[in-house]
Amino acid sequence: MVEIIPSLQLDESELQFDFIRSAGPGGQNVNKVSTACQLRWDVRSTPALPPEVKERLMKLAGSRMTDEGVLIIEARRYRTQEQNRLDAIQRLIALVQKALEKPKERKKTRPSVTASAARVDDKKRRGAVKRTRRYNPADWED
Repeated sequence: MVEIIPSLQLDESELQFDFIRSAGPGGQNVNKVSTACQLRWDVRSTPALPPEVKERLMKLAGSRMTDEGVLIIEARRYRTQEQNRLDAIQRLIALVQKALEKPKERKKTRPSVTASAARVDDKKRRGAVKRTRRYNPADWED
């Protein structure tokens, strides 16, 4: 069981781990050993999350989410399979915890009468400044 929060656990059988060859430095070790971890989790069919959390998670995941609703997290930070596996799980936990937070609802606000009046006054002042800068050859004749 993977604990997201004390009241929410994921069954580890829902998670699928594939180990692939990692890119980057490491010499011949990179070419021989599959240390990078690819975690796959079918978000759409999991019974662990309520529908609204699934929607938020799918939106947060962005390009890491496939069209079929499978979340793919790649971890290749470390040189061992176990460390990369734990890293992928930690990143999954962080993503789900972020999706569990309900976004704050926006309250509609209106500018105060004073603020509106100040804005109009400022616009009038700017217009007056621009009017004085206008080029009018008739004003220049002697």
